[in-house]
Amino acid sequence: MKRYRSILACILALVTTFVVGCGSPKVEIPKTYTEAQIQQIQKYNSDIVGLRDRFTTELPRYISARNWVQVDAFIHGPLGTLLQEMNYLTKNLLPDTQPKARQLSREVFEHLVEVTKAAENRDLVKAASGYEEALKDLDAFLALVPKA
Repeated sequence: MKRYRSILACILALVTTFVVGCGSPKVEIPKTYTEAQIQQIQKYNSDIVGLRDRFTTELPRYISARNWVQVDAFIHGPLGTLLQEMNYLTKNLLPDTQPKARQLSREVFEHLVEVTKAAENRDLVKAASGYEEALKDLDAFLALVPKA
């Protein structure tokens, strides 16, 4: 009889472990932003908007003047933190918005690389095209940001 109790106790322990292990609560994805997230998003958003303002005023001037050294210096200087700020902001967005935001930030980066390569090759058409595409993707990214 003692043997059967030992075996029964082991079987009950295994069943209990299995039931408890499989019965975990579901994780609910948040559908709204917390106040802390909104504050963090607005901080990163204001930094990105400031960089966008400089991007739209300075870079076209350098490209049209064919000042390739300044184009390269501007992209690697002031715009050097743009992708980092976009990634920080993306991490604070809702989970269903994050993939689109990541894709747009990647595309902005790729277009800025195109502008840099065009500056190295002194290609006005490709530099202007890359600038326009980067600006379009940056605006699409900023459209994903919730308003305060």
